[in-house]
Amino acid sequence: MFTGGQIFTIFLVIFAIVTVLRGVRIVPQGEEWIVERLGKYYGTFMPGLNIMIPYLDFVRRRVVTKDVMLDVPQQEVITKDNAVLVTNAIAFVKVTNPVKAVYGIVDFSEGIRNLVMTALRSIVGEMDLDQALSSRDKIKARLRESIADEVLDWGLTVKSVEIQDIKPSASMQKAMELQAAAERERKATVTKAEGDKQSVILQAEARLEAARRDAEAQVTLATSTAEAIKRVAETIGDRDTPMLYLLGEKYINMLNHLSQSTNSKFIVLPADIQETARGLLGKIKAG
Repeated sequence: MFTGGQIFTIFLVIFAIVTVLRGVRIVPQGEEWIVERLGKYYGTFMPGLNIMIPYLDFVRRRVVTKDVMLDVPQQEVITKDNAVLVTNAIAFVKVTNPVKAVYGIVDFSEGIRNLVMTALRSIVGEMDLDQALSSRDKIKARLRESIADEVLDWGLTVKSVEIQDIKPSASMQKAMELQAAAERERKATVTKAEGDKQSVILQAEARLEAARRDAEAQVTLATSTAEAIKRVAETIGDRDTPMLYLLGEKYINMLNHLSQSTNSKFIVLPADIQETARGLLGKIKAG
C-alpha cells in the first residue's frame, strides 16, 4: 500500500509530465498555429519547437500556409441574351496572414467560394452565349481580379481561379440542337433553290443560244440561196428560169429523201402530171 506522501509524489510527477507535454509544441512545416492566452490573441507559433504556458495558453487554430485548393460548386448562370449556362470553378489561394485568416472571417474557405460564385454570375451575365463559351481565359482573369482585393482583408492571396467547366444547360443544349437542325435545313433549302435557279438560267441561255444560231443559219441559208439565184440569173439571163431551176432542185431532193424512207406509205406524183397526161392524150388522138 502506498502512503499518503507517496501518492502525492506520484501525482506531482504525473502532473509535471503532463505540464511539460502541454507546454512543448512542435509545429510541422507548412503550418502556423494561432495561440491565445486567456481568450486573447497572444502569438503565432512558426514551424519548429515552440514553448507555451500550459493551462493559460491555448492553440486557437492550426492554419495551413500551403496553397489551398477550393472547389466552387456547380451553378447555373444566365447570359446577356438569356441563355442558361452551367459552370463551376476551382480557386487556388494561400494564407499570407494567419491572424487575419482566423479573426477576419469565420470560414475563409466558404467566403471565397461564395465570392467566386457571385463574381462568376456577374461576369457571365454581361456576355452573350457565344462569347461566354469562347472566353474562358477572359472570365478566369476577371474572376481573379474581382476577388483579389476582397480577400486581402482576410490575409489571403488568390493565386489563380480556373474554370472547370462551362456549358449550356440540358434544356439549352436541346434548344441549340433544334436551332442547328433548322439552320442546316434552311441552308439545304437555299442551296437547292440556288441550284434550281442556276439550272433554269442555264436552260434559258441554252434556248437563247440555239435560237440565235438557228436564226444565223437561216440568214446564212437565205444569203446563200439569194447568191445562187443571182449567179444562175447572171449565167442564163432569164428572170424566171433561175427560180424554177432552184425550186426544181429542192423538189427532186425532197423526193429522193422520201423514197429512201423505210416506212413511207405515200406515193408522190409530179406536180405537172396533169399537163403530161393531156400531152400524151393529145398525141394519141392526133395519131
